[in-house]
Amino acid sequence: MTTTQPAPHRALRKDATENRRRLIDAAKGVFAEHGLEAGVEEVAHVAGVGIGTLYRRFPTKDALIAELVRELLEDVVRLAHEAQDLGAGRGLEWFLYGIGETQAANRGCLARVWSDDTSNALRDEYRGLMLRLLADAREHGTVRDDATLTDIDLLFWSLRGVLEATGDASGPAWRRQVAVSVAGLRPSPEALAQPPVPDALVAAVRVAALKH
Repeated sequence: MTTTQPAPHRALRKDATENRRRLIDAAKGVFAEHGLEAGVEEVAHVAGVGIGTLYRRFPTKDALIAELVRELLEDVVRLAHEAQDLGAGRGLEWFLYGIGETQAANRGCLARVWSDDTSNALRDEYRGLMLRLLADAREHGTVRDDATLTDIDLLFWSLRGVLEATGDASGPAWRRQVAVSVAGLRPSPEALAQPPVPDALVAAVRVAALKH
């Protein structure tokens, strides 16, 4: 007697993983082009899957956006770890250009990077790594002594504005912005006219973002 063999579970898992990846990649493109107001129906259409498949992977639109933010921050943390391996104060500048590349590839979800409350641990890890990169750069004289972590925060935020304003033509714009910022961070005998933004103010901005 011939028996029907069940379909391998591994194939199903592979299919589900591929669908999930297609949805995430489609969401990056749709939100980059139309903003976070775009509907998930368009995401499913671009991914080539049914809306039911989307909701099985991501029960809500917020869950899909949170996944985009998580992936972005994981990339940022990975870059920060790689930057530390460069040593000799070179990691900070390399990392700043890496942040630009990462944000440019994920500009559709930048509005939620600081307001997604499921990624707090990644944001904290990023800031801890940034402190180490900044300390290494100071120790080796590749940045000015009065450069602070909040200066890097402001660069991170300013790049979002550049990317959102310039859209598909953002490549030269954000690279110029990073180049100008890096030049301003280099050692100089002259003190900056403005004091650094207080840590407390930046922290308050982050808390406010999480509440909205």
